[in-house]
Amino acid sequence: MPQCGLFHRLTSTLDAIHDLGALGAPAGTTVIAEEQSAGRGRDGRTWHSPPGGVWLGLLLRPEHVAPGERGGGVAGGGGGGGGAVAIRAGLAVADAVDALLGGPVARLKWPNDVLLDDRKIAGVLCEGRWQGDRLQWLAVGVGVNVRNALPAAVASRAVALHERLPDVRRIDVLDRLVPALVRSAALEPALSERECAAFARRDWLRGRQLREPAVGRAGGLRPDGALLVDLGAGTIGVREGHVELA
Repeated sequence: MPQCGLFHRLTSTLDAIHDLGALGAPAGTTVIAEEQSAGRGRDGRTWHSPPGGVWLGLLLRPEHVAPGERGGGVAGGGGGGGGAVAIRAGLAVADAVDALLGGPVARLKWPNDVLLDDRKIAGVLCEGRWQGDRLQWLAVGVGVNVRNALPAAVASRAVALHERLPDVRRIDVLDRLVPALVRSAALEPALSERECAAFARRDWLRGRQLREPAVGRAGGLRPDGALLVDLGAGTIGVREGHVELA
């Protein structure tokens, strides 16, 4: 039976999920931290996640993995993976934000950001643990700015939900978000047409000119979660990388 653990302080909810995965915890197991001392982001970045935000980790054990899902990584260690899962988590966050604010306001920026008023309100990170070619488990980390203070260095690029909804509580977000994340565990490896359409309605990058992860124009999403980039002479799908606008 999946359980939900609440902790006052963790280095990262992802660390806790990996520990639980190694102990055989079932899919759907969730960890929530009041505070993270070393929350993780893409490209090895870490940050302090102060009280007031939603910092959670979810354990998934997918039976099937989309082709090319693993990416890099070493046996038994971290690696790529989770492209479609990360998109689903972003959609779940965006749906929760929309439900609370009463309108279609949240946008998604590939690969892992949720935006409100063109500022980042949430991020998603997936980490797989592999044994050879077999995925043992997937740790999904989600961080949502709710009532937490934002560092001055990122205040112009980030937003907390309470700025738009002063009375919002973390439980308001968690009540909508956690069930949606757990339900996603039973879905197929590839995104459905409905999910791709839902992403397209929120796609912040579509039509914008990019410098990274490839020089070209963002053209939407593939069902495996890859970003489509129109190079002019053709279109490619990019599974990993960071985004820089031209």
